[in-house]
Amino acid sequence: MSLINYLTRIHFADEVMEEALVAELAVNAVKRPLVVTDEGIVAAGLCDRLLAGIGQHAEPVVWSGTPSNPTEAATLEAVEVYRAEGCDGLIGFGGGSPIDLAKAVALLATHDGPLMNYAAVEGGIGRIRNVLPPVIAIPTTAGTGAEVGRAAVIVLGDGRKLGIISPFLIPKVAICDPTLTLALPPRLTAATGMDALTHCVETYIATAWNPPADGIAIDGLKRAAANIVRAVENGLDLDARREMMAAALNGALAFQKGLGGVHAMSHALGGLPGYRLHHGMLNAILLPGMLRFNAPAVVHRYGALKDAMRLPPEADLAQAIASLNRRIGLPETLSEIGVDTQAIELAAPLAEKDHTNGTNPRRAVAADYRALMLAAL
Repeated sequence: MSLINYLTRIHFADEVMEEALVAELAVNAVKRPLVVTDEGIVAAGLCDRLLAGIGQHAEPVVWSGTPSNPTEAATLEAVEVYRAEGCDGLIGFGGGSPIDLAKAVALLATHDGPLMNYAAVEGGIGRIRNVLPPVIAIPTTAGTGAEVGRAAVIVLGDGRKLGIISPFLIPKVAICDPTLTLALPPRLTAATGMDALTHCVETYIATAWNPPADGIAIDGLKRAAANIVRAVENGLDLDARREMMAAALNGALAFQKGLGGVHAMSHALGGLPGYRLHHGMLNAILLPGMLRFNAPAVVHRYGALKDAMRLPPEADLAQAIASLNRRIGLPETLSEIGVDTQAIELAAPLAEKDHTNGTNPRRAVAADYRALMLAAL
């Protein structure tokens, strides 16, 4: 059986996309879906595979304008297409950016804007009603877990990268087909894989009490730690790809509990105008320093993380993460990916206000985040 029910319906199997997509379009009565994707997915030929799989079962409209960090402007553009083409549902196809943007399109297709009204830090959670059109999420990376997440992280018109959160934003179904990730380049495999690993680590040490989420996070961390190097070194290793997609799924199923300071900083930096920063790469660079910062409050939880990563009890967890980053070819510093002191000054107060800061195990304010980012520069 390929079907899992946890928060939402999840199909998980090799080569399952076509069969599951046709079935779920019928289950959700979607006849004219808007396929929200990006130019990279189109260029890789994956969109052709998707359309061939749909065949005559629906009349899809493809919109491939998703930027690397999804924006409110792009959302509004896609909403116009959705309405003009008479669409009745959405397929988020790609990495976390297209899937998050598809959720935002579903929101604005049924709610009055602007998106700021629905941001968690603006009190928007309760404003989102259960009237959204169905979203089918199909990830082509193993990282964000957006296919089962209740949030859409969008760069708003005022430049802030904020989480829009509601259980009604969870896609109606996720279709997880590891074969869609086989052509992912090594650097992107590494960055998205570290995003998944960071989700598992931050969830496990977050302040909220949620034992089921803790268990899922530890399982996801075990899978990520055991397979990320294999997936980076040999992209055609389907077993490793499958395990990394499972790790990404686990990370997102678990982070319903909450995240922490790594995401507070990566959200803040990722939304800055004029910078093109990959979310997973930011997480990878920032995680070691945040683990050191959080240790006084939560070091008693690090033992289980070390066990999951097959590290000895005396190992330095932060150093082990930094070593893993080097092994899979990721940058060690923020400056290597284009971050400068100006970006840090802008991002520090935004990180303090980010919704993920609330569940960080040690209280952090703008000055702390400034120091952490400068140390990683």
